Amino acid sequence: MGNQTKDDALYQEMCRVVGKVVLEMRDLGQEPKHIVIAGVVRTSLANQKIKRTELTREAMERVITALAGQ
Repeated sequence: MGNQTKDDALYQEMCRVVGKVVLEMRDLGQEPKHIVIAGVVRTSLANQKIKRTELTREAMERVITALAGQ
């Protein structure tokens, strides 16, 4: 049952990450295509100056994989 809780938390964090990117892209007048979203998340993840929780890092990696197929 502990895995289900972790999976739920990871899924919620993935949704939060994608939602934030989509809303920011909309504010900038860009069309939120899946490959572009993956690129934005990949670029953000590469920024080592930002401290992230393990959950957020894993969620971002999975979002990239899911959207870009990598």
